[in-house]
Amino acid sequence: MAFELRGISVRHAVAAHADVPYALYDISLSLAQGEQVALIGPSGAGKTTLLHTLACARQAMSGEFTAFSVSPWSMRHEQRHTLRARLFLAPQTPPLPPRQRVVTAVLAGRLPQWGFWQAIASLIRPREAGAAHAALARFNLQDKLYARVDRLSGGERQRCGMARLLLSSADAFLVDEPLSALDPTLATQMLAVLKQEAQTRNATLVCSLHQVELALANFPRIIALREGRIVFDLPSAQVSAEMIAALYQNEHTALPEAAEKAPYCMGTPC
Repeated sequence: MAFELRGISVRHAVAAHADVPYALYDISLSLAQGEQVALIGPSGAGKTTLLHTLACARQAMSGEFTAFSVSPWSMRHEQRHTLRARLFLAPQTPPLPPRQRVVTAVLAGRLPQWGFWQAIASLIRPREAGAAHAALARFNLQDKLYARVDRLSGGERQRCGMARLLLSSADAFLVDEPLSALDPTLATQMLAVLKQEAQTRNATLVCSLHQVELALANFPRIIALREGRIVFDLPSAQVSAEMIAALYQNEHTALPEAAEKAPYCMGTPC
């Protein structure tokens, strides 16, 4: 099993006081190795916080969490750092230094595999420019290999971030809104490459999306979040238009009592 969450509650990143509301409430779910899952829900639902929790970037205030059958927050810092090398967290806006060349930004996906001096040497003369070129080519971005990052459009920066993912050795891809700056054709291509790469290396893919139609068409399992809670967790074929409409209705409308009190695991109460 790639991830196990049992009764996880996580505070917002800016929370400094106990009276600040949680970003996630009592989340329970299991994600198998090699599984491909889409997270959907309105803005502020907790999708990004869940991805950061899975990536061991946010510690839960309560509940139990394991990644690859170990408890990350019970490990020493060095051990947790090693574990994080198996997790690739791709934020919506990739953290790419603006004056860096694209080849260097993409090769940063290799950093967990390189030693210190290898990384320094690659800054001066890229060690595996051919691998970076091949990764960019999968997103039709190979002509930007030696361009500066600050010369890229928003969509090109997103594709550059995904090329970095391809060069990682991660066993789990945790991807946050990768399609927000892409046109429909590039969005379809992006999802196809991510799914193919995950399948090839049997990596777990968890992807948050606002494009519900693409989520339903491309992912076998859909986890819907609203106000920090799991509303439903179902095979995509079982998700109805009525369920989607209810999920995205006015955010101030209270959740159904059953959805508030009973998280779901693949369509059945946990």
